[in-house]
Amino acid sequence: MLENDIPIRTGRAHLRHELPSVLEDAENRLSDRLRGLLARLRAHWEMLEAHIKDISTELEVVAKTRDDCRRLLTIPGIGPLAATAIVSAVGNGSQFSRGRQMAAWLGFVPRQHSTGGVPKLLGISKHGNNYLRRLLIHGARSVYMHMNRERFALGRWIDELQIRAHRNVVVVALANKIARSCWAILTSGSVYRANSA
Repeated sequence: MLENDIPIRTGRAHLRHELPSVLEDAENRLSDRLRGLLARLRAHWEMLEAHIKDISTELEVVAKTRDDCRRLLTIPGIGPLAATAIVSAVGNGSQFSRGRQMAAWLGFVPRQHSTGGVPKLLGISKHGNNYLRRLLIHGARSVYMHMNRERFALGRWIDELQIRAHRNVVVVALANKIARSCWAILTSGSVYRANSA
């Protein structure tokens, strides 16, 4: 479309808003073949969006009906997608003897490099389930940005860690904490209770 002097701002929302008027405008330089191709791509895009909406609704229903998923939903940063993914990946978490093992399985532990007997800790290892790790990091980023930090002890922990570390390090540490909380909720059969500040 840029080759035909039809600029559209970057982003899905802008394309969705502008594309109908571009397709209806007979004065622009689009050929009939390109106009038909864009119409088919738009129809395919709308079909994919409808499928995504249906699957998201189905996942929300599963998350609300399964007891283990409902308990995971009480943890800050865990939504229906993450809850169902965690339950499908680890079940009740009994294969791990503690939450730290589950966090290590997800790759939330530092890599080590040692030379001359001097160990050096690097970034997270990123071993394990990449998809779950990404979901937990996105959930932790949401908690980091939107949590009322004055009300909860977790907010105070985030503020104290933020003084010493970069924002991304804080988010990954929070994701590690969320992963450990998930293991505790799954193995104990209880729900998450936030400690007030």
